[in-house]
Amino acid sequence: MSFEDRALAAQSNGRESAFALDEVFFSRTDTRGVITAGNAVFSRVAKHPLEELLGAPHKIIRHPDMPRAVFQILWDTINAGGTVGAYVKNRAKDGSYYWVFAVVTPCDGGYLSARIKPTSPLFKTVVQEYATLRQAEQAEELNPSASAARLLARLKELGFATYNDFAGHALAEELLARDVGLNRPACPRLAAHREMHSTASQLFEETEALVQEFESMRTIPHNLRVIASRIEPAGGPVTVLSQNYSAMSRDMSNWFEAHVWGKDSNFRAIKGTVTAATFVEGLARILTECARQLEQEGTVAAVDIPHEQGILNQLTEEQFGKARRSLQDIRFEADRIQKACQTLHRHFMALTTTRVLCKIECARLGNVGESLNSIIDELGVFQDRISTRLEQITELSTALASEES
Repeated sequence: MSFEDRALAAQSNGRESAFALDEVFFSRTDTRGVITAGNAVFSRVAKHPLEELLGAPHKIIRHPDMPRAVFQILWDTINAGGTVGAYVKNRAKDGSYYWVFAVVTPCDGGYLSARIKPTSPLFKTVVQEYATLRQAEQAEELNPSASAARLLARLKELGFATYNDFAGHALAEELLARDVGLNRPACPRLAAHREMHSTASQLFEETEALVQEFESMRTIPHNLRVIASRIEPAGGPVTVLSQNYSAMSRDMSNWFEAHVWGKDSNFRAIKGTVTAATFVEGLARILTECARQLEQEGTVAAVDIPHEQGILNQLTEEQFGKARRSLQDIRFEADRIQKACQTLHRHFMALTTTRVLCKIECARLGNVGESLNSIIDELGVFQDRISTRLEQITELSTALASEES
């Protein structure tokens, strides 16, 4: 532990600096992290006069219990122009602590951080995970980058592909829990976004399973062709039909790869797009509350309230705009999947016809053709499974395209 950390730890007394569930607070910094503005709630909870906070580095409220990984990810994200959310344990001037869920976004001349009180079940899990990670940082002398890598790996174990996926989920959970705690109706927009994420997750899983079905089916036409070559003359009808079946199924799989699942498609990012829309929706809501809170506080020394409200309002509009564009992207991808499924259904009609012709030719061959029937029946089973998945994907994409935000 560094001298700075030991000094901070010595001042941490285990008491909580409380604030109400309906309170929100914010601070604004320059690009170096020096505080340039804040509201009265921030000053009261941090137990620093606002004049003392202005011009001070934001790390003045850093708590030694916080894993450095979180700040590494935070700075990497906002330096790249992105927005980010994080659970943060802060330290007040008297050594007491307070937990927040903070959302940080770039703004003109620096960054703005807005905070709410975390109360969701997820928060309890995060507290435990932070303690484990901070202990590892100290015991293994992990640098911030190594610790960040460990945090990201742990989040994947918990089911989050990226940190942004986690942050979007966490923000929605905190805002919905906050509504419950304040006896307010759940925000319909956030509830709709969460439903969209569930639908997108199911759509992704069904599509991934469809790709696996295509892969599993590849060997069957080959086996059919090999057996047919043994029981009929070269170039016989069953051999030709099996070749046609193989070519058509391969073309279908390749078409799906190119138009839906391939590296140039945006479909793989659809869950992330839903999460991003959810996050910016939540961020806009918190910024709106910050502007309202600032208005209620009245005159705050050393802070130009109309100027700060203008910044908050501008950022709010920008976030709502991002949310709308994200939803447009989601609906575009969902509509594209619907059209892809319609195309594949048409291909399947030709594939089914070819399989029936194979069945007819096997019957014409008599007893020698019976050995092919089981393979042809196996093709039928695969086709039925693929057709069922296509129907499920169509239903999910239709639901996703039509869900309101």
